[in-house]
Amino acid sequence: MRCVIARFPFELVKSEVQQAMKGIKPEPITGESVVIGRRAYPVKQVGEVITRQDRRDFTSFEVTRALTRLGFTCHAVPAPVTPEPLTPLETASALLGPGARD
Repeated sequence: MRCVIARFPFELVKSEVQQAMKGIKPEPITGESVVIGRRAYPVKQVGEVITRQDRRDFTSFEVTRALTRLGFTCHAVPAPVTPEPLTPLETASALLGPGARD
């Protein structure tokens, strides 16, 4: 499939992308990600490997669009997890600390 990433045309084939990522350890995911095989990779890492360009030269949207068209499953940025606020009873219990009931 022909696609343009960072103003350069590329002919990408799903099997070639899979082969290029084989043996590469996934970096920690902090943004968009793509599942290749049984591993989830950051989109920018995959883009850097398949285009041989610096990841600052392209956007994650460009790579996500190309990988989605090839049939890979892409995921958006994970939502931050916010802890639920403590109830007044839980707050008081935490302030007293363990063993306060003895």
